[in-house]
Amino acid sequence: MRADRLVSLVLLLRQHGRLSAARLARELEVSTRTVLRDIEALSAAGVPVYAERGRHGGFALLPGFQTELTGLNHDEALALLVAGSRRGAQAFGLGSALASAMLKVVDALPESHRDTAAGAAQRLLIDPETDLLARRAETEEVPGAIVAEVRRAVFAGHKLRIRYAAKDQAPKWRMVDPIGLVTVRDQGYLLATRAGEDRTYRLSRVLDAEELDEPAQRPDRVDLDQAWQERSTRFRTGGDQVAVLVRVHPARRDDLVATALAVRTEEADADGWLRLEVTFQDSRHAEWALWQLATSAEALSPQWLRSSLHTRATAIATRYEAPS
Repeated sequence: MRADRLVSLVLLLRQHGRLSAARLARELEVSTRTVLRDIEALSAAGVPVYAERGRHGGFALLPGFQTELTGLNHDEALALLVAGSRRGAQAFGLGSALASAMLKVVDALPESHRDTAAGAAQRLLIDPETDLLARRAETEEVPGAIVAEVRRAVFAGHKLRIRYAAKDQAPKWRMVDPIGLVTVRDQGYLLATRAGEDRTYRLSRVLDAEELDEPAQRPDRVDLDQAWQERSTRFRTGGDQVAVLVRVHPARRDDLVATALAVRTEEADADGWLRLEVTFQDSRHAEWALWQLATSAEALSPQWLRSSLHTRATAIATRYEAPS
């Protein structure tokens, strides 16, 4: 790992010219002290790194220094394969590998193309952390050591022990046969089987993981897209889900559908509003979704949902009632 970091350090200096120890530490996700030790190691190996002191000082390479440093390691190559989604790489614990791989890709470009590519990249921003309303994207943090252990078991085809905290349950150790990893809207999932039954585990709820030497019981080939579709269908049609009949203004129709698990029926009313039968994960999900739409939607049934929304609206109105 240190060899890869040293390569990344040299590539950063080649592409940026001069960088402070603090900036290098941030880019490499290590401490400033580690950066200084790496600089000493590079100097001892004959790489011409020199320090510039002062307010705008830092470390730089002697002009014209060239060397072959662009070989991709396994994780970097894997990161590039999932680079269509930067957050996908993050969800699978490959964020730092992706950054390192991209440095090597840029360094491998002909010099005539390098500046053009770098300039074009500055004109593109993909999947920022906030939207136009300054709402931060919800990303789930999974410790790198845990997701790396899960990833190794998936690729090696070995059984996996995980300590998993299911919703509203105490954490328990489980032995699973890993099949693959899926990321959806910045949330990572492990698809596996347990005692021959399909199981789906949210990576953010995996508290510990251990790859075993025993081979996993799984088919040699898998269609992850099909497997995910089948599990999504079972999820939408099982559990404590509730069906709700809703009248919604056409302008908010997509907002309603985006929060629902499925749309069963849809038709237009005489006044132009839409009448939909939709399913939600549970009663709390249904109440939350309808509350977001305020007066742009009306839950027609079930009656308990209407009563719950009425109680909440009455409490809010009472709280904000003008003082006498």
